[in-house]
Amino acid sequence: MTDHTAHAAPPHPAPPAEKPVWTLEGDTNAPQLVLRGTWTVQSGGMAPFPTDGLAQGRDHSTLTFDTQGVTGWDSAFIAFLWDVKQAAGHAGMQFDPQGLPASAQRLLALLPDAPASGKTASHKPAPLLERVGDKTLSVLNETGTVTELALETAQGACKTLTGKSGMRLKDLASDIWNAGPSALLIVGVVNFLVGAILAFVGLVELRRFAAEIYVANLVGIACAREISAIMTAIVMAGRTGGAYAARISTMLGNEEIDALQVFGIPVSSYILLPSILSLGLMMPLLYIYGTIIAIFGGFVVSVSMMDISPLGYLNTTFDGIALREFVFGFVKSFFFASFIALAACRVGLQAGRSAADVGIAATRAVVIGIVGIIAMDAVFAVMATALGI
Repeated sequence: MTDHTAHAAPPHPAPPAEKPVWTLEGDTNAPQLVLRGTWTVQSGGMAPFPTDGLAQGRDHSTLTFDTQGVTGWDSAFIAFLWDVKQAAGHAGMQFDPQGLPASAQRLLALLPDAPASGKTASHKPAPLLERVGDKTLSVLNETGTVTELALETAQGACKTLTGKSGMRLKDLASDIWNAGPSALLIVGVVNFLVGAILAFVGLVELRRFAAEIYVANLVGIACAREISAIMTAIVMAGRTGGAYAARISTMLGNEEIDALQVFGIPVSSYILLPSILSLGLMMPLLYIYGTIIAIFGGFVVSVSMMDISPLGYLNTTFDGIALREFVFGFVKSFFFASFIALAACRVGLQAGRSAADVGIAATRAVVIGIVGIIAMDAVFAVMATALGI
């Protein structure tokens, strides 16, 4: 029996790629660039065209191409043609791509006519008045934006009483827990140490005049009027204000804010209102708590360092602190909380969309919050002096 099974012929090796070559033919009035070979990266087609390769051409002449001998090409061919185009421009010649393959013409048309300049354009600084005007307009615009945000929050807080604010009570409860009970430890520790330091410094100075008993008045009035409100606000600016800015900037980077706007959900009532309302409710309570802890810190230091009974120290404290001192600090803490929350939310909404912008937003919120607290306290001190409080 004859076996008729067909046997495949051994494959022939691929012919080696021809080396790319070019020659400039024709006269100076009608130069022609003749290209042959395989213009690929593997065959060495990445060799640049010399910048003076067309220096002998006449100005206003047209450079044409003959690519009938080109057996293959890739991006190296386009790079070579772009170099030729630049050389033709330097020589004052017209570049005619009609002789090139159609696909090569389309790719070459995507490239710029000239390479990008490495030098940056130098701009003269704007006049002083123009810069001051720009900064003033920017500050006024930002002030208007924050004021509008505060009005929307106040309006949303009023609608909360009727249940039409668009805020989820779950979010409000979560923010209240984070801004209130979760901060009790750090607020208590800071105010205790501040009260203890005030009592120690006061004892050292008042002992020179045999007036150690007045250290109770010093600690009580200073903490109730100024220190506890400021220290609690600074702690909350670093703890809660930075967290607000980081959370909102993260939502901005994840396009969650954009999604809410697409669905027509107000960002001010859905995200900002729970944060601002929770901090505004919790900060005055934290101030009362911090003041009591600060007085207790002064009590511990004073009783352990001077010859006075604990009951006598407490009686002196209650007799020396008027109720208006607590009311004044309570009102200040509410305004501090509103400023911290508004500034943090605004910074978060202005942040970029990268991971680095989250940290930058948190840092800006903390810095703006602390500086704003000190500035507002100075304003309240002037107002209290003017009103005789």
